[in-house]
Amino acid sequence: MEDLLEILEELHDDVDYETCTTLIDDKILDSFDIVTIVAEVNNVFDVQIPAEELIPENFNSAKALYALIERLEDE
Repeated sequence: MEDLLEILEELHDDVDYETCTTLIDDKILDSFDIVTIVAEVNNVFDVQIPAEELIPENFNSAKALYALIERLEDE
C-alpha cells in the first residue's frame, strides 16, 4: 500500500489518500491521472489493469485501488 500511496501523492500531494473515498466522484483524479496511475501500477506492481476494470469504484479510494491490485496479482 505504501508504494501506491507514493504514486498517488506524486499526482496530488494535498489529498489525504488514506481517508478520501471520493477521488473520482469529487473530480480529484482526472483521466490523465488515471492513465498515469495505470502506467505506474504496471511498473511498480507488475500488474496490468484491464480496460473493464477502469471504473470509478476501483479508483475512488486508495483502498479500493489497492484491493484491485491485490486481486489482479492473485490472478
